[in-house]
Amino acid sequence: MLKKLDWYIIKKFLGTFFFTVLIFTLVSDIIDVSEKIERFVKSDISRNEILFVYLPTFTIFILGLLWPMLTLIAVIFFTSRMANNSEIISILNAGVSFRRLLRPYLVAAGFLTLIYLIGTHYVIPWSNERRLELEQTYFNDNRDEGRTSNVHMFVAPDTKVFVGFYRKRDSTARDFRLEQFRNNELVYLLKAKHAEWVDYPDQWRLHNYEVRTFDGAEETFFDGRGLKLDTTINLQPDDFVDLRNQQIMMTTPELAALLRKQRSRGAGNIRKYEVELIRRTAEPFTVLILTLIGVAMASRKVRGGMGVHLAAGIFIGALYVFISRFASTISTGPGTPVVIGMWAPNVIFTVLAIYLILRAQK
Repeated sequence: MLKKLDWYIIKKFLGTFFFTVLIFTLVSDIIDVSEKIERFVKSDISRNEILFVYLPTFTIFILGLLWPMLTLIAVIFFTSRMANNSEIISILNAGVSFRRLLRPYLVAAGFLTLIYLIGTHYVIPWSNERRLELEQTYFNDNRDEGRTSNVHMFVAPDTKVFVGFYRKRDSTARDFRLEQFRNNELVYLLKAKHAEWVDYPDQWRLHNYEVRTFDGAEETFFDGRGLKLDTTINLQPDDFVDLRNQQIMMTTPELAALLRKQRSRGAGNIRKYEVELIRRTAEPFTVLILTLIGVAMASRKVRGGMGVHLAAGIFIGALYVFISRFASTISTGPGTPVVIGMWAPNVIFTVLAIYLILRAQK
């Protein structure tokens, strides 16, 4: 049951946080618009698209990056003011334990963590898709980095496709080859000079094809030169599209579906999607951890007051951003398990939070 003291701290926490969000949002939007004003003028983008599509989605993107740090700054700001006004000392002298004092902080931080969780899994990816599509349409930002020549990919754990050249304009391929393996031995080979995608579900039409089947030392050959073959292959034109930062444009259900599809194929280039999926859960919990750090740092009245607390808080926030980005880079590589890499910053800062709380003014 929340008491008057709890509601007093929660109101201060949330009020200071959303005021900080407002200030940082205005500054970020002004800086971004000033940098892109020339691109806005030269492009055909409309005023409504700038005001009601680009700016809101850019704001959501920035808040997604800064949410934990803004929480830390807000906690330090109002807690330091309470300490300087001797409110913290009065609360502790009234018999309230430091652990009891943490309760309203954790309630407010839990609320912000829940908002951030919903944002990272659904709202931020949705806004990223709108913003990046707008930039691609009006700023000629070609984000498609998918390969079109000498493409190798698995369409099933034991089935591999090779395409000599793929033309995205009309979804046609040259030098098409499909290989099936059993116990690491080639048992089926389908080759075609030309292939075209016909329609869903996964229908392809092959021209001038040949089929070879292998059974031990025996080989069966069918010559389909001059003929056409309509066949179903677990391959679509979207598989040749690899948008830059595609993982941040997909909601969590879409990301999970893509991972299931790629794993069922036996594909190995899914690391960045796994990192993004785990990051969306690991990062919001930093709000709780940084809240504990902020309370432990700012609850003590020190010489220099709020300025010292804010400086230390900004340093810790910047250190968190650096470590989390470093962990994301390391986790993208094959050497580190994704879960360990993405949760490592939280473990490090949890240890720091426990240390600071143990040394906090009681």
